Amino acid sequence: MSWVANVMVSVDMTDNGNVEALSGWLRTEAPRLSGHEGRGVGYLSPLTDVGSARWGGWKAPECELWAGALNHADLEALRQRFLETPWREPNVAQLFVMDQEEAYFRLWMIRGGELRQFAPLVPDEEDDDFYQAW
Repeated sequence: MSWVANVMVSVDMTDNGNVEALSGWLRTEAPRLSGHEGRGVGYLSPLTDVGSARWGGWKAPECELWAGALNHADLEALRQRFLETPWREPNVAQLFVMDQEEAYFRLWMIRGGELRQFAPLVPDEEDDDFYQAW
């Protein structure tokens, strides 16, 4: 049985190499949720490469966006790795995470040397009024 986390990373173009390194870590070294042996949970692919982007509209995307569906990922370890990555433009780097059984992405950004969540904390999917509130 799988446990999938949808992950996207948006960065300044000067940080593409750092996202590639993060993707390599996810593929080979990232820890799995407790109880799941081994390392490696998936990888990130660029969504905005010229010629391969499948976005609507008449223009090409003007951002750097990477995404992956990770299996049994230890998301706390991912957030820590994201924070510790030597981003050239740390204020631009964004981490979007939607874990299994969640209905929306949580946005994480580095501010003041800390990783902070910029997403609604309530209501969440566990609240009875969640779908009525939106």
